[in-house]
Amino acid sequence: MAKKTELYLLLVCFLGLVQRSTALLFWTALVDISFYDNLSNQTVNRYCECGLYGRNSPLQGEAGIVTLPSSDPMGCGQEPFNNRNASSPPWIALIKRGNCTFSEKINAAKRQGAAAVVVYNEDGTGNRTTNMAHSDATGIVAIMIGNIPGMEIVNLVKRGLEVRMVIEPGSAHGPWMDTYWLYFLSIAFFIVTAASIAYFVFISAHRLHNMRVQRNADRRLKNEAKKAIRQLEVRTMKRGDEETASDLHTCAICIDGYKAGEVVTVLTCGHIFHKACIEPWLLEKRTCPMCKCDILKALGVEPEEEKQEVNSSSSPLDVTVVTVSGGEPLYEVPLTDPPTPDPRRHPHHYDNRGFEGDLQDQRQQL
Repeated sequence: MAKKTELYLLLVCFLGLVQRSTALLFWTALVDISFYDNLSNQTVNRYCECGLYGRNSPLQGEAGIVTLPSSDPMGCGQEPFNNRNASSPPWIALIKRGNCTFSEKINAAKRQGAAAVVVYNEDGTGNRTTNMAHSDATGIVAIMIGNIPGMEIVNLVKRGLEVRMVIEPGSAHGPWMDTYWLYFLSIAFFIVTAASIAYFVFISAHRLHNMRVQRNADRRLKNEAKKAIRQLEVRTMKRGDEETASDLHTCAICIDGYKAGEVVTVLTCGHIFHKACIEPWLLEKRTCPMCKCDILKALGVEPEEEKQEVNSSSSPLDVTVVTVSGGEPLYEVPLTDPPTPDPRRHPHHYDNRGFEGDLQDQRQQL
């Protein structure tokens, strides 16, 4: 659940970042003008990536004859654009910035049939442009160019030259990203998402593996504990036994005294408990509740892992021999501990004589 929440928050942050970055993104415009120069008797072409599309402008190309307002270069009124109207060939309005909003300028030219609107910046701004907003004037291509290229075109038109302009989309830019910022951000997002999912799968698989190993180990230990419990001395209390005659003898698990006819289990350490009380305890703990004696080790019952370790360590001992040049070995030092003695050759002595007698009977049967 926590991982799903993290992925959801990561997705929300990513979408918010994309939306914010898209608002900061702007597109340049390629401006190509051509005119016939009467002085040189040749056609002149000038090309630059000096325009900037408005925020609400369609990102598409447009072409037409450059046309200026009749009297007001800022095009804020209702006056016509030098004998141009909707029935004329496609034309582009060239308007100076100032006196009114961008939307008012663009709508005034659009109503008279302009195919596109080019706004050039104020005097003294050089080649600088701004990302103009015109939310009330949509559906028409609108770009801004610097004051210097704008005034050059104005002067050409005022000389009576027919200037043809072609506008085409340029490249995307942002205040802190290059053209391929969106691809980079998308790839980074998917890498982070894939890494998070892979980490979640790895942790889950590792946890399941550990749980499976732990369950198998607990199952094996319980099986070994059952074998050990079957080897313990079990007897029935009788009248006259010391345990039934005194209140000082109680079962440490249920804190009840012993009564005649009750079945008890005697552990290897000599402590006595009710059979019904001690067996569940030994299946889980495998030690005496009072002295912590390990019944598996005391009875020589070991899990499979420990048996393998004992077998691997039963190889011949490695020794270090220290000699003197030309002489006999001085001494030998074993590098490993000696093997565990065989309990059948070296029997273990228990405080509980009754339990020791049962072990002797078992060895005789073997």
